Amino acid sequence: MVAKLPVPGETHTCSGLAWGFNPYLSAGDQYVGAYTAVVESVCKLVASGFKRENAYLSFQEYFEKLRNDPKRWGKPTAALLGALMAQVDLGVGAIGGKDSMSGSFEQLDVPPTLVSFATAVGDVDAVVSPEFKAPKHQLILVLPAYDENTGLPSKQGLLDAIGLVESLVDKRDAAAIYTPGYGCLAEALFKMSVGNRIGVELSEVLDPELLFTPMYGSFLVELERTGELWYTDDMFPVSVGETIADFELRLPGEAIPLAPLQEAWEGKLEGVFPYRRSGKTVEQLSFRKAENGAALTGQGPLTRISFEPLPLRAATTHLAKPRVLIPVFPGTNCEFDTAKAFERAGAIPQVFVINNLSPAAVAESTARMAELIRQSQIVMIPGGFSGGDEPDGSANFITAFFRAPQVTQAVRELLNDRDGLMLGICNGFQALVKLGLVPYGDIRTMDDGCPTLTFNTIGRHQSRLVRTRIASDLSPWMSKCQVGDIHTVAISHGEGRFVAPQELLAQLAANGQIVTQYVDEAGVPSMDWSVNPNGSMMCIEGICSPDGRVLGKMGHTERNGYGLYKNVPGNKFQPLIEGGVAYFL
Repeated sequence: MVAKLPVPGETHTCSGLAWGFNPYLSAGDQYVGAYTAVVESVCKLVASGFKRENAYLSFQEYFEKLRNDPKRWGKPTAALLGALMAQVDLGVGAIGGKDSMSGSFEQLDVPPTLVSFATAVGDVDAVVSPEFKAPKHQLILVLPAYDENTGLPSKQGLLDAIGLVESLVDKRDAAAIYTPGYGCLAEALFKMSVGNRIGVELSEVLDPELLFTPMYGSFLVELERTGELWYTDDMFPVSVGETIADFELRLPGEAIPLAPLQEAWEGKLEGVFPYRRSGKTVEQLSFRKAENGAALTGQGPLTRISFEPLPLRAATTHLAKPRVLIPVFPGTNCEFDTAKAFERAGAIPQVFVINNLSPAAVAESTARMAELIRQSQIVMIPGGFSGGDEPDGSANFITAFFRAPQVTQAVRELLNDRDGLMLGICNGFQALVKLGLVPYGDIRTMDDGCPTLTFNTIGRHQSRLVRTRIASDLSPWMSKCQVGDIHTVAISHGEGRFVAPQELLAQLAANGQIVTQYVDEAGVPSMDWSVNPNGSMMCIEGICSPDGRVLGKMGHTERNGYGLYKNVPGNKFQPLIEGGVAYFL
């Protein structure tokens, strides 16, 4: 795992985390198992672009109840000695760990367990992901020398192998790196192929025995460029072959298709944990503000329909830096990313934490909230898990707070009298829908004819990247986007399925209030779970009020920045927040 550090402003510094453990090795030889766990965790970190010298370790241990059996006492002793020797050889120290725990229940014992976790900080520009990037790239296996008795890499060979890989990372010669573990080289080749469905043609000189030989401490590297590779008495690179466009593993005289292997691997638990469901395609909406005020919609060539949209007034107030109020409710967790995104776009964000510890504190927060809304041009409700995201009640506390007369009045003044804007993402979108601000443009009483956001059809929380397409430019939030633009955005929600009566859906489409839809790679909306992860009707990801001033969406547009999602294709920057800020400039 690699993540940028959450600090104000922009940073290139990121943290990495990797782990290592093989229960079979640990059960057979605790010294070897622990040594290997440390090696694997550090090598995974190096394979991700981090430096060995910057790494630190933490351990988690589980062993059977020791009783009075010397053999039982010897297992954690051997494991700790193995972990210690690996630290000495690698020059990497353990700085903490979880307390050892008993792994016995009556006559049942866990295998001797020492899991090694390695962490380090590094530069986001040096981060390398493991999937193959392109065909016709050379593949090499960086091999340290191994002890014939224990199977462990030699100290110098391990350090030399790590040094070669670090030099390839520094020179940006490594397109992808993987350190083989329990599954050996065969597993490494398969998993590196799956990401972009790029196959491998093995070298004729490669010994097939290497495919299934344990090689902890080795590295499989896809070379961006074929440069000079050095070797030592204890380490040497071996040619494995090259990447190919076809999704298969080619050996001399035969080819193994990888798609069936991927299906067998990914579909193992689908019977009890389904993650796929096909679905029909959905109409691709395209609404553009026409010069004569009519709406345009349709898939393919645009067709004119009879509808006069509400006129969108231009902002009468122009500011060097509009003020943005970001209220933080119990459970909100996206306020820092949101504030950073608005600051980057040229606004002045103000994060206001709601105090609900007592009735008096709630009353005070209510009054202060109304005051801050009147001082702001934008109100943005960020994402999170308000009230613990209780079943069928997400954002209930937020909506109750906004329905307080003081706050309701301040919101109406913002939207109707002061040309203000509102935005809600994820939990904030849920609040806007349940308030009626989208799609109606006002805080109102809700009834059975109103839309809502409810449980994902997959039946569980979804946290992933999706593609969304701009379907309407009605809202000022979309002023820097074009209809048809496709963006890759992050989602994280359990109740993101937009549902509404069919008559209302048709009206929203005609009015241009359906702003964004979930789409596939070709830009086609679909009810397939791989495209529409929550099952929203008409693949709706975001909607707006009739005049476009209030916008709500599920995707986390604010979760964007330099170096994020490096190994994911697509346009990850959606200038939605920039469009809203520009409205006042």
